[in-house]
Amino acid sequence: MGRNTRKRRTPLATKAVAGAAALALGGGGLVWANFYASAHEENAPDNRTRSGAARIATINCPDVGQKLTKVPRKARKGVARELALLDRQITDAYTRLAETRQAQAGDAGYVDNAILGPLKSKRAAALERIGISINRAGGQAPRNLGRFARCQGVPAEQPEVDGGGQDQNGGGQDQGGGQGGNGGQAGNGPVADDFIRIEDVRPGSRNLPNGLAANGDSGSTGSFTTECGTNENALRNSDNVIVAPGVSNGAQHQHDYVGNQANTAFASDEDLANGDTSCQNQGDRSSYFWPVLRIQDGTQDIDQDQPGGGQDGNVGRIVAPTDVELKFVGNRTSDVVAMPRALRIITGDAKAFTNGLNNANTAWSCTGFEDRQVTDKYPICPEGSSVVRTSAFQSCWDGQNIDSANHRTHVDFVEADGTCSNGFQAIPQLQVRLVYDNIPAPQINDGQLVNPYAVDSFPEQLHKPITDHNDFINFFDEDLMNEMVDCINSGRDCQ
Repeated sequence: MGRNTRKRRTPLATKAVAGAAALALGGGGLVWANFYASAHEENAPDNRTRSGAARIATINCPDVGQKLTKVPRKARKGVARELALLDRQITDAYTRLAETRQAQAGDAGYVDNAILGPLKSKRAAALERIGISINRAGGQAPRNLGRFARCQGVPAEQPEVDGGGQDQNGGGQDQGGGQGGNGGQAGNGPVADDFIRIEDVRPGSRNLPNGLAANGDSGSTGSFTTECGTNENALRNSDNVIVAPGVSNGAQHQHDYVGNQANTAFASDEDLANGDTSCQNQGDRSSYFWPVLRIQDGTQDIDQDQPGGGQDGNVGRIVAPTDVELKFVGNRTSDVVAMPRALRIITGDAKAFTNGLNNANTAWSCTGFEDRQVTDKYPICPEGSSVVRTSAFQSCWDGQNIDSANHRTHVDFVEADGTCSNGFQAIPQLQVRLVYDNIPAPQINDGQLVNPYAVDSFPEQLHKPITDHNDFINFFDEDLMNEMVDCINSGRDCQ
């Protein structure tokens, strides 16, 4: 198990449940209606309709990228291309799943024979190529990579996703039912039970992500804030140069970018180091990026027929944050050291709905209610309050590597006492707070969801809030990074 795949210490605020949804028109907007109650809903009637119980809602495949912890450097780009191909194969299979509902209804073996079987064969070929690439580069591929070829259909009602024995929440969701599939304009989410009124969340019921609380009275108590705008120039693409370098549309969902303006799948470290920046301090050419939010109100954006947009099930009007706060803080127990140039960190998991919650690290809230944090729900904010997304990045570094094969094991979260384990060093922790004043509150009336918003995602992840994530590539120049470290270690607040 990788360092960042241990059980999370952050309890969830709410139990994830989701109702089946169907598309209807009404009230001048799009309405998603629940067909039957969640299997986990308290006091649900025993005689409720279960006609959709066996329906396959999505596809769950082993996340091979997380399992490849040792890949020789000269094999990583080739392996990344194959991993991106595995993602595309899942998307294609999910699309076929969504388009063949009538055939599935008449043939109990259709999904296994016509969708999952061919998917397994395609994955086996890609996995074989991954093994060959690793071995040819002088590494040792994991034994029997082919065991990761098989995928499972996730039924509309099922117990928990297997994630090492912990409560996975996201897997226990009721997704099927009706003409609208899983809800949303593209038929794959969100649904009414993905939302919760922020007033219904107990204050303090979810521990804040690592480091979001005050630094403490000892250690490095200062902070450094960088101002990089709110992506006013609408710089977006569906690449991910960290996990899929050299692969166009490797993310299959759109990202907002602030800071570095040269970030595409094909950007080299030198391209990024020499790129323009939206940051006020030109010494910060770091790249900060996250999946966009969309309002599903019946309107479309410019990518409605494009990869990463409508072609990948991401529909609706993109809304940029109205406020972006990028803050680096210290460690509760020690000084911090400088981040190395080109250090890459991903926090959260874009595939948390099918992977389980080991790497999930989301915090959704509303202004004025930020002592109430939710992980597996989108908040419905009252009038005058705005949606807030908060991410706290890993702040322990192995002291050697700017990346790792699975993009996880070179960094880690602090332990419960604030220390870094296994010889890792404390680095400044990036905290990102995104505020959206431009998202109207969705309405849920008698189980009907009107004009929802959702984060962009891989199609099979059904736009679940637990799939939110955030990415960072460090390109502070050396002098500014040293200034940051000095500010934090000396207890000053700088910008």
